Amino acid sequence: MKWIFAAAMSTALLGGCATVSQTGTTSQASHNATIAQAGELARSGAALAGPARTANDRQIERLLAQLDNPTLTREAAALAAGDPLYNYVGQALLRRGLPLPRPFDRSAWHFDAANRPPADSDGYRPPVKLAVLLPMSGSLAVPATPVRDGLLAGYYGEARRRPDISFYDTAGTTGGALAAYDLAAAEGNDFVIGPLGRDEVNALFGKAALPVPVLALNRGDVSPPNGNASFSLSPEDEGIAAAEYLLGRGARRVLVIGGSDDSQQRAVTSLRDRLVERGGEVTDVVSEGIADLAPYAQKAGGVDAVFLAIKGSNARTLMPKLALAGLAGKPRVATSQVLSGTGKPEEDRILDGIIFPSDVWTTRGVAGLPPAGNVGAQLSSAKGGGARLFAFGFDAWQITAYLQRLATSADGKIDGATGTLRLDGFGNVLRTPAWSTFSAGVAVPLLNAFQR
Repeated sequence: MKWIFAAAMSTALLGGCATVSQTGTTSQASHNATIAQAGELARSGAALAGPARTANDRQIERLLAQLDNPTLTREAAALAAGDPLYNYVGQALLRRGLPLPRPFDRSAWHFDAANRPPADSDGYRPPVKLAVLLPMSGSLAVPATPVRDGLLAGYYGEARRRPDISFYDTAGTTGGALAAYDLAAAEGNDFVIGPLGRDEVNALFGKAALPVPVLALNRGDVSPPNGNASFSLSPEDEGIAAAEYLLGRGARRVLVIGGSDDSQQRAVTSLRDRLVERGGEVTDVVSEGIADLAPYAQKAGGVDAVFLAIKGSNARTLMPKLALAGLAGKPRVATSQVLSGTGKPEEDRILDGIIFPSDVWTTRGVAGLPPAGNVGAQLSSAKGGGARLFAFGFDAWQITAYLQRLATSADGKIDGATGTLRLDGFGNVLRTPAWSTFSAGVAVPLLNAFQR
């Protein structure tokens, strides 16, 4: 079923903007042994699919992780134009917060196919007719509501030309997503946002052809087909961000304390993989219900930092155990789930000093949106945990409106509500989050998070 919204958010919420620019350089041949090995894998990987392709990609990532920042930057610039390894090297650069020497190859992207008007000077060039695939019924309807409202906040807040917009109900099922996409394509939409569920995205990316390009709102098991993109608030991304944060501060031996739910386990796996790739290690992974942490703290080699993939309510119980084990003074980095079960400063003071990834909008505000507290007072969908999904929806609109500049610029980025957004060579939107910490029991922005 198609849902059409034309409503009142324009009077309450202001439009956003994105900052992008473009640079480039000339490549040259490379003779680095690690790059040569990774290059062979990249070229042979083009013929692989499924688990074999995934394993091949992981091996390339492990090889590139052995290179320090200056070497990785130099070798990226030395790769010949069109070399399939450039997508992998560029992705590694972006994940480390390093600039690209030149844009990715986007030959499969066709922004003029739908006869869009020319881009504005800041790169604003939205579609002509936009379809949004969301589960407005079924089990995923609740999280879809703040995503929808955030997207509409950005859409109605934009004073310039906007596309016609229609919403299509996927019902949260793979069949529903495929039917909604086919209907959106048949009705002449030139761009699609969604679907939201992971299984829905896998089903859509598994189609033989996608005549209308897609910005999926989740990560699939494989990269998006050429000319398509995906955007996600995935736990894997949080694990990678936490690993890069710790490695950047010299923490190479990390004790992990994790919960048992799927998102917590995925964050732990992602952190561990990234640490190992970059020469670090997870000393142990222990349950959040652990009684005594002293044996893990006293292992040979010691512990440089602690990673917490647990909710805030459980973290409060854990803090005295860290202190008894002599770990209270170590850097403590958590996933965003640490906010769950918090909100009472007198109880949350024990969490002071824990650092965690957060959204720009909810911590310090973002251009184009009123403060999160003000929006939450007007829209119940933007309160509490919904605020993060609201920001996610807002950024989905921003990506759609600025996608061409984001895709074709070497330093294209969006200063979004969920973080700084960039697009890698495989169509994945990479998010650099804001960072926050607890101070006097209150979550506050960590203003010097990127100072080394």
